[in-house]
Amino acid sequence: MNYANTAFTEVIKALQEKNGSRAAYDRMEKFSYVDGLTEIEKNFIGTMDSFYMASYGENGFPYIQHRGGAKGFIKIMDKDTIGIIDFSGNKQYISIGNIASNANVALILVSYPMRARLKIYAEAEVVEINDDPGLYEFLKPVNYKFKAERILLFHIKAYDWNCPQHITPRYTEAEVTEIIAPKLQYIEKLEQELSDLKKKLDKL
Repeated sequence: MNYANTAFTEVIKALQEKNGSRAAYDRMEKFSYVDGLTEIEKNFIGTMDSFYMASYGENGFPYIQHRGGAKGFIKIMDKDTIGIIDFSGNKQYISIGNIASNANVALILVSYPMRARLKIYAEAEVVEINDDPGLYEFLKPVNYKFKAERILLFHIKAYDWNCPQHITPRYTEAEVTEIIAPKLQYIEKLEQELSDLKKKLDKL
């Protein structure tokens, strides 16, 4: 896999040359080959509760859709493939329709607390649930309410990490609760100690 070879067209290379970044990206093209997802990417993907997917329509426009679910709803199939259950939504079927005519998609996964983002080029594959119930059982989230319509597999062609610049840290309610839990426990401990001290003073 070499993200630069896929992303950098001749027009893009010309713009890089014009703006002084071509030499650095030329080295990136030559030396950035990776053999599928590493443990770093697998662990990162496994913590995600959402991602964005861009598909390309017959109308000549790209379409970007947000996909979300329980943390870990994106499952690692192997070093070259990830998969999800396609939950029922507004039933516009724009992404699925686009994939029917052009399977190439782009994904971006963002961790706001970590200020990290992973870009992926992939070929999407639609699998009907009745065609592979075993795969459905593997992919379905646990303890998460959903209605499934189909399975989506993404065969990864290339990926790259973006820099953290301009990513504002944001946290979910669950993440904030986890962060402040030790402080709340400490406050509770102090309140108990204060209560015990007052009781002792009252007896004096």
